[in-house]
Amino acid sequence: MKRQVETLETLKYLIGSTGASGFGSKSTAEEVTETWHPGLRSITAIITGATSGIGAETARVFAKRGATLVLPARNLKAAEEAKVRIVSEFPESKIIVMALDLSSLTSVRNFVSEFVSLNLPLNLLINNAGKFAHEHAISEDGIEMTFATNYLGHFLLTKLLLSTMIKTAKQTGVQGRIVNVSSSIHGWFSGDMIRYIGQISRSKSQYDATRAYALSKLANVLHTKELAQRLKQVDANVTVNCVHPGIVRTRLTREREGFITDLVFFLASKLLKTIPQAAATTCYVATHPRLVNISGKYFADCNEASTSKLGSNSNEGVKIWAASEIMVSRRAKPVFDPLNAFYDHDM
Repeated sequence: MKRQVETLETLKYLIGSTGASGFGSKSTAEEVTETWHPGLRSITAIITGATSGIGAETARVFAKRGATLVLPARNLKAAEEAKVRIVSEFPESKIIVMALDLSSLTSVRNFVSEFVSLNLPLNLLINNAGKFAHEHAISEDGIEMTFATNYLGHFLLTKLLLSTMIKTAKQTGVQGRIVNVSSSIHGWFSGDMIRYIGQISRSKSQYDATRAYALSKLANVLHTKELAQRLKQVDANVTVNCVHPGIVRTRLTREREGFITDLVFFLASKLLKTIPQAAATTCYVATHPRLVNISGKYFADCNEASTSKLGSNSNEGVKIWAASEIMVSRRAKPVFDPLNAFYDHDM
């Protein structure tokens, strides 16, 4: 029965059949924002990872619809080039480029401080930036680099921007939205999350690039669900959801360009999305009126979908949140060690 359901879902994906939202796997970012885009003209959005791929297309479409954009980037030259491309297509675009290295907690704090000083509203936060580190590396804060960039930097960024988002929503009456870009690969991780974070942050002997990436994407899912509960508890007019954009060839694979990568993508070409299609779910979840008051959900192909069993475990969400608070603390040790600093298997 399960195999029949999976086969049916695959066929629906391949033919691009629409779901309850009216959109599907073949829908593009422009299509899902086409009929109601005037509402974006009063919106300010921060989009991480907007220099290429899905993030760049998200930024382009938001600019086309009139939103004010803040594009944080580690590579300021690439961000300025992305801005030039957008402005050349849409001359009225309002775009601010700012420095941000998500793998550095100090950089995240500096970015937020600078953003707050601009006294801008903040309606949308798109946590899109992603990294797949084939080689083991540790951030300046003592955290494995994939986890630090894909999850922990976004965790702190969101935490520090929440008050601005809540204030904006209260002043404008427009519900704020946070979108975490995850991946269906989150379902590939099994085991003890906290222990594995500690292992790969202390030593490369346990490091597996794919498992580390899956862990970071699972953390995105759990962060979404736990944050949704916390926002609800304080009656904040801000929602948070996460998305699986689909399989698309972007700069995420740039470290493995070559014959094997080319062959794999050729063989999988029928399953691949174009970048405009891959950006559609992010744009839909970030802006569609249908999703007012919808929070803590996971979306794929512009429709609500199911997470892995671990991804829907609220206890795991509480645990990863507590560990994250320790990791972003200014009192954190040079290398995260959950066995001594946090870990309690019965928590």
